[in-house]
Amino acid sequence: MRLENKVILVTGGTSGIGRAIVERCVAEGARVVINGIDRPAGEALVRTLGADRAVLSIADLGEATAPARVVAETLAAFGRVDGIVNNAAFIGRSTIDNTSADVFDRMMAVNLRAPMLLIQAAIGSLRAHRGSVLNIGSINAYCGEATLLDYSLSKGGLMTLSRNLANALANDGVRVNHLNIGWVLTDREYHHQIELGQPKDWHEHIPKAYAPSGRILRPEEVATAAVYWLGDESRPVSGSVLELEQYPIIGRNPVKS
Repeated sequence: MRLENKVILVTGGTSGIGRAIVERCVAEGARVVINGIDRPAGEALVRTLGADRAVLSIADLGEATAPARVVAETLAAFGRVDGIVNNAAFIGRSTIDNTSADVFDRMMAVNLRAPMLLIQAAIGSLRAHRGSVLNIGSINAYCGEATLLDYSLSKGGLMTLSRNLANALANDGVRVNHLNIGWVLTDREYHHQIELGQPKDWHEHIPKAYAPSGRILRPEEVATAAVYWLGDESRPVSGSVLELEQYPIIGRNPVKS
């Protein structure tokens, strides 16, 4: 049990990568607070995991007061916070031609402001229990795609937040690490590609330029990595930014084999 007796707050935990992390944390002995906006899915997940192991916190993290409420609910349920997984994200396509102040503000509120405010609200417990924060980023943080302007900016900011707080909190024993994740086969991504005109079996025919292994990442593989960074096995490492991708991000030339 690699997370035995730890209390972990996972945002965006009712589906996709977040759900996989929730399930793996419970399997490793943790008690988990699941934040999300999909109440039916969250309630079904709590029933599966058991009410003694998981609690649901429904909140839209785009609201400025939501992070403090979620942390308060975590403390009320389990009395402490040992770890936070900032996984929730607003993923919307935008370019320099069609973005707006509203799109930018929403993206930053969910993807960057909320992680900062969640850590701030939980900092007392994180310090008391030498906690660990894991921020779930994206390889788009480095420059992103033309159609992911605001999203890429938010993930670049999240990476800087991870490094800044790792430095600021080092002497407090609070660790902050960061995963920049590549293309993952979540249910949302599967259906999104179909909406874009891809066939139902698109995920079985990924071009080698995007997935040299022949497939893209699975949520369960991200969850496996998350457990290491949340648990004491990775102590005392802090401030690490790790790419979970199938190829080097820097210096890669996909044309060459």
